[in-house]
Amino acid sequence: MRWRVAEMAEALGVPAPAELDPMAGLAGVSIDSRTVRPGELFIAIRGARHDGHGFVAGALAGGAAAGVVEGQRAAEYAAEIRGKLFVVDDTLEGLHRLAARWCEVWRKAKLGRKIGGVAGSIGKTTTKEILAALLGARFRVLKTQGNLNNEYGLPLTLLGLSDEYDAAVIEMGMSHRGELARLAQIAPPDVGVITRVAVEHLEFFDSVDEIALAERELIENLAWPSATAVLNADDERVARFSEVARGPVIWFGASRRAEFRAENIEARGVEGSAFDFVSPAGCARLESPLIGRHNAMNAVTALAAASVWGIGADDARRVFPLLVPADKRGEVVRFDDGFTVINDSYNSSPTALDALAELLAATPGYSRRILAAGEMLELGGSAPELHRECGRHTAALKGIDWIFGVQGNAAELVRAGAVLRELRRSGEILEQFHRARRSAFAEGLARRAHGENSRSDGGYTQARRFEIERRASGSGTQGEGLKCSTTFSSMCCAPISAR
Repeated sequence: MRWRVAEMAEALGVPAPAELDPMAGLAGVSIDSRTVRPGELFIAIRGARHDGHGFVAGALAGGAAAGVVEGQRAAEYAAEIRGKLFVVDDTLEGLHRLAARWCEVWRKAKLGRKIGGVAGSIGKTTTKEILAALLGARFRVLKTQGNLNNEYGLPLTLLGLSDEYDAAVIEMGMSHRGELARLAQIAPPDVGVITRVAVEHLEFFDSVDEIALAERELIENLAWPSATAVLNADDERVARFSEVARGPVIWFGASRRAEFRAENIEARGVEGSAFDFVSPAGCARLESPLIGRHNAMNAVTALAAASVWGIGADDARRVFPLLVPADKRGEVVRFDDGFTVINDSYNSSPTALDALAELLAATPGYSRRILAAGEMLELGGSAPELHRECGRHTAALKGIDWIFGVQGNAAELVRAGAVLRELRRSGEILEQFHRARRSAFAEGLARRAHGENSRSDGGYTQARRFEIERRASGSGTQGEGLKCSTTFSSMCCAPISAR
């Protein structure tokens, strides 16, 4: 599958550039002038920090065959450049139109090709990865890479479809009402998965009910009537999404209402999990290297969606042993000294943090356990109390020895945990590190932990401190689990268990 200039113009709804051969081929689409390849189309997107219109000339000089610009900007370019430009009203809308047409052509080229869309407040990246792996047992699958799940990344992912692929699994994120509707309308998914609705993005929403309405947009915009909705039977808000489904609904969860469910979940700490997978086809005991009860539920979610393609437990037995966690989402980093770091430092939420704290507290075989929790962002005015709730939840688990809070409202998490455990002695409860270097985190561990979450009782050395930074650093100050953060301005810590 390859674009011709005339096909590109038709998809955009504008005339072809005067200096381009209408029958000439275009190698692909790019919105980044730094990585555009020879023969590709460069689309000048107006972003929050950069305006692609300022890089059109450079992209063409670097080998791009043509560009897409907005009408009010076209006059800025020299005549030889204007002759290679598609002129549209809105370049982002142009990107979406191209992706929509490309998917339409891909679907029609071969009967049975399907697109699966995965949305939800938590678990969507891991569910997407598991679903893509399951489908990969029988089909050639295109999946979202990294977190390219927004209005830029999703259409670029879809433009990567070709005759090489039989299916696509697309992650769909949102932070405002209307976003999922726009994404789904680019190429309405044949299978729509909602993992669950939980506290997220409260900076942009007034309530969890509003978040639910935003997530529901995926189900409203599936490729009905031939689509299938895959919904969480245990989440009351998600369960109500069935009211807008105009075709089949598949239920997953842990309750009896679910057709696809996990029973007798065995959480094995950092060694993964096992569960009884119950489906209309019967019951099978499955094992997964992904950690935590929450990932067992993510696996059942993916299996429910994969059933639309005819994938079942036998496929899972072959696929699950090969699963690896997505980047900074439950990665287990083992050190030769005997201690282990769970790196779950990607953008977090209270629900996800609670799940990782429960996992950490229940992990056997270690002399001490430490939770290092970064500040969770985009929680609006509720942020301090939500952090305090997580602190109280963690302290109540009674299996965690230390809580480190990294930056901002994470201090509220530490203080609330200390109050719950009645640790109020001045000078012994909280330590505040005012440093703008990531080494402060590792230094805090080195001074206070002495082998925590380790099978050995040895202390930390300077070499160990730098090894922690090198091997277990995150991409920011948000996150949960036992982790290191790259940069922060302050850190609090408190001993939680009795000595």
